[in-house]
This record gives sequence, structure tokens and C-alpha cells, in this order.
Amino acid sequence: MAKSAYLGLKVFLLFVILCVLAFSSSVSARPATFLQDFHVTWSDSHIRQLDGGRAIQLVLDQNSGCGFASKYQYLFGRVSMKIKLVPGDSAGTVTAFYMNSDTASVRDELDFEFLGNRTGQPYTVQTNVYAHGKGDREQRINLWFDPAAEFHTYSIMWNHHHVVFYVDEIPIRVYKNNEAKGIPYPKFQPMGVYSTLWEADDWATRGGLEKIDWSKAPFYAYYKDFDIEGCPMPGPNNCASNANNWWEGAAYQALSPVEARRYRWVRMNHMIYDYCTDKSRYPVTPPECFAGI
Repeated sequence: MAKSAYLGLKVFLLFVILCVLAFSSSVSARPATFLQDFHVTWSDSHIRQLDGGRAIQLVLDQNSGCGFASKYQYLFGRVSMKIKLVPGDSAGTVTAFYMNSDTASVRDELDFEFLGNRTGQPYTVQTNVYAHGKGDREQRINLWFDPAAEFHTYSIMWNHHHVVFYVDEIPIRVYKNNEAKGIPYPKFQPMGVYSTLWEADDWATRGGLEKIDWSKAPFYAYYKDFDIEGCPMPGPNNCASNANNWWEGAAYQALSPVEARRYRWVRMNHMIYDYCTDKSRYPVTPPECFAGI
């Protein structure tokens, strides 16, 4: 090979490597082991790594619950995990998977909360959206399968157009960006990824009527396939505004026709509470409730 061609090849390869490094520094994207992307925030003794860190077990007993969080915050993207929830009599337990801006006054937050129940009764998933410090947007759905029998995938898609909560790629909730109508939307503050397993029997199951049965403790939940694809913060300033990020693409700006049908099926057959229709709390229907999907 001629010397000039050899040097040209080296320059080309160096360019490719630099491009790859630049991309990886702006968009985090990979199924990760637990310690790659997360750290324990609460009760290290109650979180156990399994399968070389590719899975973890969360433990709740009378001494403590536990929790973990991502090492970085992210501004837009998609977060997903496979979770196997507490089996059997799980009344009074809450397994939470959520994003939070970790800001004291003007908080942004996107919540999955899995509310335990008595043996044989369905698990309820509660979602909530906080935008610019305003929350109290709870919706509840009874899951149509046993989420403790095997792993299921729970995802949050967050872009400039909407927030979508998915259960096994089925959308169960959509919160659209309607800033043009004066409705707050989380887009300025990066959020970390969090999860906890804890006791909340003052409200979690039938409004607190069903209490936790500590004779069934310890309670276990399992996680694997941690996947964060988004713009880590701090990071390149142009990442979050980059229209070429895959989650900002045309296919992700609204539900597809198939997703829309699945969404309507869930809402029609499995929704048990919607703040939009709770006239005791909201005599005037909140404006975002008219946004549709």
C-alpha cells in the first residue's frame, strides 16, 4: 500500500472513531448492567445484584424498603425496564418506577406506581404527571395479566411532542405537549430515573383499607434489561434540541393507528380511575383532559 493511501486510511479511521465517540457522549443508548447506569440511594443491604449485575432483586421487610437512581439525568428520550412485581399477597406494597427532576419547588415528574393487592386480585398501575410543579394527575389501570408471574417491560417515552407510558409496548397513557394552550409541559428540566419498593398501606390498596401482612414478608421485586436512551445532562448543549434524535422522529410524534387502537382498548376495558372525570376533585375539567392523543 502506498504511504499516502496508508495515511489516508488512518485519517479516515480516526475520523470514524471520533464520530462514534461524539455520538455516544451525546446519546446514551444500551441495555446496561445495574452499576453501569445506576446506584443505590436507599438501603444498600436490600438491593441484591443477580446474574453479574444484569438483574437485581429489591427487598421490602419490616426493617426497610429500598431504592435506586440513575447516575445521570436526561432531557428527553426513552427509559425502559423489565420488572417482575411482588407476587402473592402484596397489599400495601408499592413498587415505583419514575423520572424526577429532583427540584424542590418546581418539580417535573413522570410516574409508574404499581399498587399491590390481595392474592388473586389484579395489580393496579397508577400513573402521574408533574409539569412545572403541578401534579395531581393520577390515572389508574388494572393490569390485564399477572405482573408477578414473569417479567414485563415498562417504558416512558418523552419527547417534545408528548409523554407516553407503555406496558409491553402498549400505550396506557398519553400526555401531549399543549403549551400553545397554556398547559404546562415538562421540557426544560432534565430528570433522573428512579425506582423504589416500599410500604404505603395508608393509601396503596383500596385507599388504605387493606393493610400489609408482614407475616408474608420479605417481599421481592425483580428488575432486568435496564435501557436508557436519551440526552445525558450535563452533556452537549445541542443534544436535547437535535431533531435527528430517533425519539423525535415522525414515527414517535403521535401514536400509530395500531397503538391508538391498543390505547383505546386499555382505557375502555381496564381503566378504573381518571382524575379528568373526578368531579369531586375537579368540578371544572382540567384543560389537558381535552387534548386527546
